[in-house]
Amino acid sequence: MLPEELRNRKLEEEFVFSASRSSGPGGQNVNKVSTKVELRFSVNNTLKFNQNEKDLIIKKLRNKINNDGELLLVSQDGRTQSENKNLVVEKFYTLIAKALTIQVKRIPTKPSHSSRLKRLDEKKIRSIVKRQRRAGKESDEL
Repeated sequence: MLPEELRNRKLEEEFVFSASRSSGPGGQNVNKVSTKVELRFSVNNTLKFNQNEKDLIIKKLRNKINNDGELLLVSQDGRTQSENKNLVVEKFYTLIAKALTIQVKRIPTKPSHSSRLKRLDEKKIRSIVKRQRRAGKESDEL
């Protein structure tokens, strides 16, 4: 699933933002302005996802979900609160899109007959080169 598809669901209606003082860049400003932004999204209580999607999100993002079932994301890289708010929203959509993407299981294949023959031919050539080098050293030592 793409982040653009998620934006159409209007998930912003369920976002809860809080701001606090950041340890990030900002000079003297960092001591007096709350630029760190924290986004909370209740995965359990949302009506924007069906139960299968909720289960997938909870399974894949369990390290970012607290005991209350809230997805918790923080951004403090920007110098302003609005910049950090935009960054954390972008991070949210990227994470959710990645969590809802179902990976296709790889089907193991065997090497083809021609690729096996090619590999064996290359090994023979390499063996001949090494054998010739050995023969050359023996004549140098005499």
